[in-house]
Amino acid sequence: MIEGQEGVTWDDWVAVAQACERLGFQALFRSDHYSSLDEVDGRGSLDAWGTLCALAASTSRLRLGTLVSPATFRHPSVLARNAVTADRISGGRVELGIGTGWHEREHRAHGFEFPELRTRMDRLAEQLEMIHGSWAAGPFDFAGEHWSVEGLDAQPKPVQDPLPVVMGGEAGPRGAALAARWAAEYNVVHATPAEAAAAGARLDAACAQAGRDPATLCHSLMQAVVIGTDEDDLRARAGRLAEWEGEPLDVDELRRDGIAGTPAEVVARLREYEAAGIERVMLQHLLHRDVEALELIAAEVVPAFA
Repeated sequence: MIEGQEGVTWDDWVAVAQACERLGFQALFRSDHYSSLDEVDGRGSLDAWGTLCALAASTSRLRLGTLVSPATFRHPSVLARNAVTADRISGGRVELGIGTGWHEREHRAHGFEFPELRTRMDRLAEQLEMIHGSWAAGPFDFAGEHWSVEGLDAQPKPVQDPLPVVMGGEAGPRGAALAARWAAEYNVVHATPAEAAAAGARLDAACAQAGRDPATLCHSLMQAVVIGTDEDDLRARAGRLAEWEGEPLDVDELRRDGIAGTPAEVVARLREYEAAGIERVMLQHLLHRDVEALELIAAEVVPAFA
């Protein structure tokens, strides 16, 4: 998973996608932000869905998706069409990650409304219903508090039926209920194994309440990863990351709260998440030009889970 708002150029995207495809990674996800979250002058973002469409045309196997697209950024008809366009270009390799949106300053800077969380959840609920309705066969009507459509028969439809929707957040009561109704997957962010297990229990309960088999909702995690061949290499990479982000990093804290260490330590940490019910992990690769780290993960971590 790449934080696209941190000055990732098109050449960078091509390089990381080619590396992921060459090394056998299953998927490449990107954030959907317009402003640098590290607040570094001069950094910005290519549009998330424009990037995914271009990568869809230049890759052949790699799955692609957002993690996640805020419901506040686009009209649901537009977001649904963006996902379908990328899915068509890729031949059915796209996943739509969606959430409420959270970064108030970014919204204000770009002229997006940023209402209270309850209203953002209302908008997310309407987006999910409208997106699925636009992908389904036949004309679709919807009248909500925030959006409405009349006789919409959006063409073309996705290649995938259904196109996977990945919801992201903390799996609170309402988010879990929406996931039980609409999502193929729920992604918790920067959670410890204990927090991931608790979120999983809430998701299972929501599925049971909705009459859905909990096993049909994939539980996934997005977590930062810093890896090194040995302790010296790890600390050198952490130092480069601290310089890139403009703030100090504590390697021991990274080990405790994220995924950090030698390949053996990373495998052991991932096993903890696996025991907590996590089925898929999106590794947040913050040094996006560091292909050597991807090569190390592919060579010494991925085979442990083959």
